[in-house]
Amino acid sequence: MENNDSKPPSTISIEQQGMPEIGISEILGLVELLKGKGGKEDIYKLAAELNMEFGHVLSVIRAAEILKLVHTPGGDVVLEDMGDKISKAKISHRKSLIKDQIAGIAVFKKVSDFLNTKEEREAPRGEVLDVLAELLPNQNAEHSFSTIVNWGRYAELFGYNDDRETFYLDV
Repeated sequence: MENNDSKPPSTISIEQQGMPEIGISEILGLVELLKGKGGKEDIYKLAAELNMEFGHVLSVIRAAEILKLVHTPGGDVVLEDMGDKISKAKISHRKSLIKDQIAGIAVFKKVSDFLNTKEEREAPRGEVLDVLAELLPNQNAEHSFSTIVNWGRYAELFGYNDDRETFYLDV
C-alpha cells in the first residue's frame, strides 16, 4: 500500500510520551481493521465503531505509530507500508517483521545492549526497572516494563521468567 499523503509519518517520541500499555494483539487488530477499510479511517469513527474509550483507541494508535505500522495525518489513521505487509504475512513471518520493528526502537535497543553486558544476557527485574527509569525518567517504569515484556515476548526478542523475576534476551 502506497502512502500518498503529503505529510510525513508521525514521529513519536517514547521518551516524551512513554510506552503505551497496549498489547501486540490490539495493535494487530487495528492493522487488520484498517486493512479491511482500505487502509484509512477517521479516528473518531474508528473509536465509535470499536465501541472503545477514545483515549484507549488513541493509545492503540500511538503504539502502532511507534512500530511504524500507521501514521495519523489530520484526524485520520492511515496504514503504512509495513502495516500492510504485516497484515498480509503468515504468523511466523509477522513475528519476524514485528521483531525487526521493535529492535529499531531506541528504548528496546538500549535494553538489549544492557542485557548484552550481563552474564548469560539476563538481569533481575529490578535492574531492568532501574534502566527504564533512566531511559524514560518521566514515565512509570513498571508500565514501561510491562509493555517491553509483552512486545518482547511476542517478537521473541526478550523473555521474562515470572518465578525468578528475571528478564533476558531471547536469542
